[in-house]
Amino acid sequence: MRYLDLPGGSSIPSLGLGTWRMGEAAGHRKAEVSAVRAAIDMGYRLIDTAEMYGEGGAEELVGQAVADAIRAGDVRREDLFIVSKVYPHNASRKGTSAACARSLARLGLDRIDLYLLHWRGEHPLAETCDALRTLAAQGRIRHWGVSNFDTDDMEELADAGGDAADCAVNQVYFSAGERGAEFSLLPWLRKRGMPMMAYSPIDQGSLATDAGLLKIAQRLDVTAAQVALAWVLSRPTVVAIPKAVREAHLRENLAAADLELSAADLAEIDSLHPPPRRKSPLAMI
Repeated sequence: MRYLDLPGGSSIPSLGLGTWRMGEAAGHRKAEVSAVRAAIDMGYRLIDTAEMYGEGGAEELVGQAVADAIRAGDVRREDLFIVSKVYPHNASRKGTSAACARSLARLGLDRIDLYLLHWRGEHPLAETCDALRTLAAQGRIRHWGVSNFDTDDMEELADAGGDAADCAVNQVYFSAGERGAEFSLLPWLRKRGMPMMAYSPIDQGSLATDAGLLKIAQRLDVTAAQVALAWVLSRPTVVAIPKAVREAHLRENLAAADLELSAADLAEIDSLHPPPRRKSPLAMI
């Protein structure tokens, strides 16, 4: 597993597990806890969640799976990298602190490794940045970052947040089928040594049936989803967090981290899903 350096000196796995739309139905909880636990057993060390997902339900099931794995001696807490996010409407100075406390309680942890502002909201960025820095100073989070921030948002963050030098990550929608972030955002982040975390890197599963990617996949004896994921991971400063519940998909995604696409493969994907030629609004789902 490749690791990427974060501003500040620590590192993050290039592939993790997303939990968007988990925790929404009580009847699915057992399977979802089992999925997170299975992912840990397979070697996943990065798990992404948010207070928005299932209104805290995803954090609770992640917390249960993590606690079970640690209790069984299958993993050490310090080897896991847990990400969560604060709702924009909670991101005032006091609200951020209170939301973090609730997330910590649901996760059953005394520290979140990376805590993100989920998207822009009504509270001033400078106020939210101060609140996140305070949480880091208190040891309740290790790193802070943002999500769904376009280049102009990052420029504003830099002005409002003291050059944003300690902002660790920007998490955005990015895939072979949704490449808008490549035009200006990814170069902006790369110049500052800030990884971009890609959510929905397989376009919510639609790239798994993409005819062009299927052709490449057949040639490589892999799945189209693995090709799509390997394409994202081929970007040197991008982390991917695909969601998966079924064991077969968890294993496929993990194997994609070791799949190297040739220059010819990458050129073929560019012909199928061309890179952006102009700036467009950042996609968000």
